[in-house]
Amino acid sequence: MDLIKNWKVHLLALLIVIVAELIGAQRFDLIIFLPLFYALIIGGIISYPSLKILKLPEMQRAARVLSVGMLILVTKLGLDIGPNLAQIAHSSLALIVQEFGHFFGTLVFGLPVAFLLGMKREAIGACYSIDREPNIAIIAERYGLDSAEGRGVMGMYICGTVFGALWVSILAGVIAQLGIFHPHSLAMGAGIGSASMMAASTASIVATHPEWAETVQAYAAAANLLTSVLGIYFALFVSLPVTIKVYDWLDRFRSKMKAA
Repeated sequence: MDLIKNWKVHLLALLIVIVAELIGAQRFDLIIFLPLFYALIIGGIISYPSLKILKLPEMQRAARVLSVGMLILVTKLGLDIGPNLAQIAHSSLALIVQEFGHFFGTLVFGLPVAFLLGMKREAIGACYSIDREPNIAIIAERYGLDSAEGRGVMGMYICGTVFGALWVSILAGVIAQLGIFHPHSLAMGAGIGSASMMAASTASIVATHPEWAETVQAYAAAANLLTSVLGIYFALFVSLPVTIKVYDWLDRFRSKMKAA
């Protein structure tokens, strides 16, 4: 019955996937656009209210289906833990420090900017992590994607998909050319848990250090996988609780400033 009721949503989703896959991954110099990028662009266009292709209730039902899809994704990531336990144990300290960097950057730099821009609880979803697929699943499970936190995490996810690869490819290329970090360190930094961002930043590093191409790609791929696995637990038990506490403190401070 659900398939019949939401036939337009399912049909459009199928057509978007087919079109995005037909376009495929496209590389322009150091920038790589993956099918997900095209799917988001097309989906954003057809869901624009003025076009009247999709109605608001249909979009809301699609958001609920997305939550189910995220649970499947997290299950897949969980199944990746077993075959990689030895590698995780060997690299655990470095990866924990890297996860702390992801958390520290988004919280210390992102949350104050969000407050200055006037964001409310959307700032929690937007600033507690780099907001990739597992992070969306955590917010969807705790708050729901139709909540303020859900809007924040989805907004950052879309921005990261549309602009993230472009930004990290430029940033990685600039830092690699400065020569202040070893290519292997840059490669581990490229593995932030996003395939598109990892591919874009790795391409920039390899272009600067072609003699390290194989090891850079290996380190980046390993770091990306392990960050995806460990990042779920770090975000769930460290990043999100701390961000909520800091947000509550900043919100009380903002209320006192307004009262004064």
